[in-house]
Amino acid sequence: MTQETKDIKLIVVDLDGTLLNDNHQLSERNERALKDAISQGVQVVIATGKTFTSARTIIEKLDLKTPGIYVQGLTIYQPDGTLIWQQTLPADVCRRVITFAEDRGFTVVAYAGTRILCRELADGIEQLAEKYHEPMPEGVGPLQNILFDLNINKLMIVKQNNPKKITALRWLLKRQLDGQGRLVQAMLKDMVEVLPPNTSKGSALKHLLKTLGVEAENVLAIGDGENDIEMIQLAGVGVAVANADERLKSVADHVVASNQDDGVAEAVERFVLKSTETAPQTTEETKIEDEAAKPE
Repeated sequence: MTQETKDIKLIVVDLDGTLLNDNHQLSERNERALKDAISQGVQVVIATGKTFTSARTIIEKLDLKTPGIYVQGLTIYQPDGTLIWQQTLPADVCRRVITFAEDRGFTVVAYAGTRILCRELADGIEQLAEKYHEPMPEGVGPLQNILFDLNINKLMIVKQNNPKKITALRWLLKRQLDGQGRLVQAMLKDMVEVLPPNTSKGSALKHLLKTLGVEAENVLAIGDGENDIEMIQLAGVGVAVANADERLKSVADHVVASNQDDGVAEAVERFVLKSTETAPQTTEETKIEDEAAKPE
């Protein structure tokens, strides 16, 4: 265990590509490090672009008691699934984006709380459930018809296995939105997401820290993607895993091992867990010293 222990009171960690390995599993070492931090009184917060549903297994494994950040920072849920805060996209912005993208042959997915909605199940959308443990997307017909009945947190635009077209669309959409929405990509290059303006995991974390009474300087944040930049910048200790986007690495305070090599555990061991080198002596060691100190 390293000697770089900081006064960390809260750990905020991304899931895919960060805490979870490439098989979307939580390693024993990462699990143990976070549980050790919790046992020392440190709070652990999940911060993911996915829904609350996708994190249930991790919440249960770690026995988390602190609210988590979901849907790119647009929702905050208690561990029991109670929604305590959210931000939404205006219906007129949603309509404009959906029409613009669909007219050009892209698939659009709407996130509404823990529901994922699409016109029809196509273009590999069902992989959200199969691969990323999301709720099964619902085919509801034209999304434009549900915009005034549901609160839409974000839109995801997909072009399976065609990142070049996504890059081009992102540029076009930025001009179309003209500041009325924010475009962001995680590490998936064949998807781009549309969020309300001035929103991020970082802005949600700022809101949550105020609620919890924790200062940003006492936070360790760990991530891998463009969507983690704001929370990494906000935290007292911002860490990127080795497989992270280069833009994230450029703003991080430290870079640790990859998600495949337990980078989260490395960060927690370095900056959170108290060193065992100054632990109290064992009972046997104490007995020996006591015996030596007795007068003959």
